[in-house]
Amino acid sequence: MEYELPEELRLLKETLRRYVNEVMIPIERETCEGVKLKSEYKKKFDEDSKRLGLWLLDVPEEFGGQGMGVLATCIVTEEMARSIALPTRGGYFTGPNVRSILYELDDEMKEQYLYPVIRGEKKACFGQTEPDAGSDPGSMRTTAVRDGDDYVINGVKRFITGAGEADFIQLMAATDRSKGSRGGISCFIIDMNTPGVRLGAQYETMMGDRPWEIIFENVRVPAKRLVGKEGEGFKLGQRWLGAGRLRHGSRALGVAERCIEMMVSYAKQRVTFGKPLADRQAIQWMIADSYIELHAARLMVYHAAAKADSGEDYRMEAYIAKYYSDEMAFRVADRCLQVHGGIGLTKDLPIEHMWRQQRSTRITEGASEVMKMVIARGILRQYD
Repeated sequence: MEYELPEELRLLKETLRRYVNEVMIPIERETCEGVKLKSEYKKKFDEDSKRLGLWLLDVPEEFGGQGMGVLATCIVTEEMARSIALPTRGGYFTGPNVRSILYELDDEMKEQYLYPVIRGEKKACFGQTEPDAGSDPGSMRTTAVRDGDDYVINGVKRFITGAGEADFIQLMAATDRSKGSRGGISCFIIDMNTPGVRLGAQYETMMGDRPWEIIFENVRVPAKRLVGKEGEGFKLGQRWLGAGRLRHGSRALGVAERCIEMMVSYAKQRVTFGKPLADRQAIQWMIADSYIELHAARLMVYHAAAKADSGEDYRMEAYIAKYYSDEMAFRVADRCLQVHGGIGLTKDLPIEHMWRQQRSTRITEGASEVMKMVIARGILRQYD
């Protein structure tokens, strides 16, 4: 069931598989408080990542990282997702989460923001979603109006993960609402302690995390905090979200594989009416369907990642991989839960956690229905 990986990535996958099986799975119920990694385990995992040669794996070499590319990052994410030892959101085994937007900063701003994030000295959050603009960023109401050497920003962002701990936000705001996402959105770097920026409501979600609302009231931001050119924000955001969608797909692979492993093991052990569950055709078909779908999803994710690493346009493949993998992993987690019956509903097993997380992924970073809409648009253009 293996995609033909280059030798170095095959070895990476094997190393991580052993580490997850031998180190993470045995302690996975101890490592987190909610979705926050306990400090002692964060220190341990950081040290182990450096010892295994994985630290800053996906950070370009010019910025002090290893620059191993998208496929390598997908493999790490996939293997780590086989355990719930790391939080699903914000848990990065290879170092800080460095959004690609930060690589677009000028030299002065890189010194202020990019390098401190890489060194772990600062944390960032990303602000695009609003009360009335989730999957449709072109309808966002947060505005940035030019006033001399500044922009004045007003609006509200919602469901912003990590806002409470962030030092700055990568904010998307409308500089020309008449243009929508086609040239009307710009990206700004804004310190969270800037006058007029304040945290609003905090939401407790089914995933266990607590994202924030952020309110901007007449926030004055120097024009030099604009990333790139005015109107380029949507393009910058999509570049980061494209990689994020592949991370979604990769995470789904790991979840699905762990669920299949558990499903098979339990089906062989559990006896009902004188026979193991594994002898029941209904259970066999659940296992077969899950394995087939995982195989298809892995090919999609790896193919999209390989295109990304070759410098080709991989957006369509990322949409497809994100949609199919997230839907697939939820189905597999649901089957795994069904096979385990009552014990699967308990927190003694990681199934209920994975089920909840996978339910959320069908909405976050592009709802499944929106992914299908974008895929359909691409197909319609392809056959013009």
